[in-house]
Amino acid sequence: MLEIKSKNTGAELTSIKLDGKEMLYQGEIWNRHAPILFPIVGKLKNDQTIINGKTYHMGQHGFARDMKFKDLEKSNLKHKYVLESNSETLEKFPFKFSLYVTHTIKEDSLETKYKVVNKDKKKMIFGLGGHPAFICDYSSGKYSVEFEKKENNIKFMSLSKGLILEKESPNILEYNCIKLNKNSFVKDAIIMKDIESNKVYLKENEKKVLEFDFTGFPYLGLWAKIGAPFVCIEPWMNTADKVNTDGKLESKENILKLMPNEEFECSYKVKFYK
Repeated sequence: MLEIKSKNTGAELTSIKLDGKEMLYQGEIWNRHAPILFPIVGKLKNDQTIINGKTYHMGQHGFARDMKFKDLEKSNLKHKYVLESNSETLEKFPFKFSLYVTHTIKEDSLETKYKVVNKDKKKMIFGLGGHPAFICDYSSGKYSVEFEKKENNIKFMSLSKGLILEKESPNILEYNCIKLNKNSFVKDAIIMKDIESNKVYLKENEKKVLEFDFTGFPYLGLWAKIGAPFVCIEPWMNTADKVNTDGKLESKENILKLMPNEEFECSYKVKFYK
């Protein structure tokens, strides 16, 4: 049986318990649990971006994770929130929008769904992603992330001070798995694209801890603070700025676009194993 807790700030999950066992990181080394990334994913070069010719300033992963959402539904099986654009958001991101976040329990699985509605009269451009942190003593060398399909074309992206380099990182797959160890995140997050799988499995030795379904997301990230007992599995629609960016938000790889009154939905699902 799954039980969840969440909070209005960031519409963020704060606890996921399977039969009383906590699955979501609760520690002090990182002060978040499962933040939403909106309206950007990752870092902007110089923490700024150009939208329709004007420069706007935003910190890493955007502002939604630190804003108060409104409760729409709260039950044992579903937590639903909405964030409406306001004067504070318009100073950083010049679009009127509604951002819905819904966490839904289905047996031993949890779905987190995002819906973005363009409430403006002009085309809206934005990024979107998830960042849940699962309890995992990855430094022990007992854990791995296994892909459901054979990955023949997967690419690993390199970071420098939070920005994407043109040069790819070496392929670190071993028998279709990423084996985690104390050095896995020394160079920051592991970011992947051109992935054939829709699911990955977090495993402790050969035992499945969870199944993570990121269908529809073109990027997947793995990250943890050095030595912390968790690993983040991050489904992204787009990524941080590239080192050689022209600074325009619309130029970002796979940036999302919505015409007035259009909606965009995506979701990730996590199945937990006893």
